[in-house]
Parts: sequence; C-alpha cells; structure tokens
Amino acid sequence: MQAIAHRKHAVNISQTERIVSTIGGGILASAGLLKRSPAGIALALVGGDLMRRGITGHSYTYDALGIRTAPKGQGAETTSVPYQLGIRVDRTVTIATPRADLFRFWRNFSNLPRFMKNLESVTMRDSNRSHWVVKGPGGRTFEWDAVIHNEIENELIAWRSLPGAEVDSAGSVWFKDAPGGRTEVKVELLYNPPAGTVGALLASLWGKQPGRQIEEDLDRLKQVFERGVWTEPRHAWDRVQDASEASFPASDAPFFNP
Repeated sequence: MQAIAHRKHAVNISQTERIVSTIGGGILASAGLLKRSPAGIALALVGGDLMRRGITGHSYTYDALGIRTAPKGQGAETTSVPYQLGIRVDRTVTIATPRADLFRFWRNFSNLPRFMKNLESVTMRDSNRSHWVVKGPGGRTFEWDAVIHNEIENELIAWRSLPGAEVDSAGSVWFKDAPGGRTEVKVELLYNPPAGTVGALLASLWGKQPGRQIEEDLDRLKQVFERGVWTEPRHAWDRVQDASEASFPASDAPFFNP
C-alpha cells in the first residue's frame, strides 16, 4: 500500500506567469545584489525564488492551496483526476472467497459503506451510475456522482467522479485468483483533496490518513467473507442488514466501456 502525492507533474502555473516570474525575478535579484546589504540579500533571495518559479513552472504556494493555472495535461478530458495529479492509494489483500462472490458484492456500490469507514452512503442511480456521500475532516461531508467506465466481469471494476464533483476522484478494483481458492483484491484510489496538499494534511491530522484507512477497510472486508463477522466501522449498523439476494444478485448486466 502506498499513498503518493505526485510531484513529477510539477508544472502548475501558466506560460505567461512563468515568463513574468523569470523576468521579474531576474530584475529583483540583480537589484538586491547591487545593494550589498541585508535588505538587498533578502530582495535577491525573493528574486531568485521567482526565477526558480518561472524556470521550473512550479509554485509551492499554488501546490499547497490546490491552485493551478497551467493546463492539466494528459488525461484532462477523459479522467476525473488527470495523470500524476492528486493523491494515490494502493492496497492489496487476499481473501479466502471465490472472486465471483467478491466481484458481485463490490459491483453493488451500495455495499461499500458496510466496510469503508468514511463512506456515509453510496446510492446506485442505475446499473453504472452512483451518488457518493463521504465524511471528511471535522465532520464535513462531500458528495459527488460517479460512473463505472470500465468493467470486466469477475476481474475489474473501474469508476470515476463526474464533472461538478466536490472531490475529484477515481478508483479501480482488480480480482485475481490466488492459490487455495482464494482471491487477490487490489484496490487503487486516486483523488484530489478540495484544498490540494493542505487538504490532504488536514485530513491526516484529523485521523483520515488515506492509506491506513483503506488498509483497515479491506481488513474488515476480509473478516466479513472469511469469518462472517461485521465490525462496526463508524455508526448506525442497525440500518445495515445482513448480505442478501440484493447484495448478491443472480446476475448483473454486463457492461464494458474501454
């Protein structure tokens, strides 16, 4: 499992800002060096950082505040969280259950709050669209609509948030056969916190570190299928009924959209 804040995609300011920063920074740095005083050194340092900003195209302030004036680049038109933006969490767990059973359970997204701590609810709108309500830092909730955009029966489910989401997010879960009739479940989640890196830091301080949280969620799922035991992740389990035919439909309409 890894939680990764992608830094490789460093350019987050527009070309115009880069030019202005480079020229302005050069002027300030030269003026500061000519002064040969503590104030001049400070001015030169400011100018030097502006030049760095212009040359690299990366603003640390923008990064912390979740601001971006540069084009989003690869994936901007077809994904919720463009390539190498946001925070990514990977987690793999092996469960002693046939993958068809796990696939059917996960395919009904309304089952996810049963073991995912921060999910208040997921309501299926139709066979591949759903509405998510997630508990965030300080008790705040975030909502968005999502769509399943890629599916291979008993092997893959991939989804992403739709335009207008309060939190841009995407996810996928892979199901693979493992020795002894077990199934390897690999979950990949990617999201952009509402306030960029600052939002991710606040989430961590509030006990919502995403990697650890997903690890605990999947451990609960493992207990459910291997021991038949539900452990309360957060609240009001009296509203949750035991797995039924609704959770394990005889068949789901096949859907595949590469």
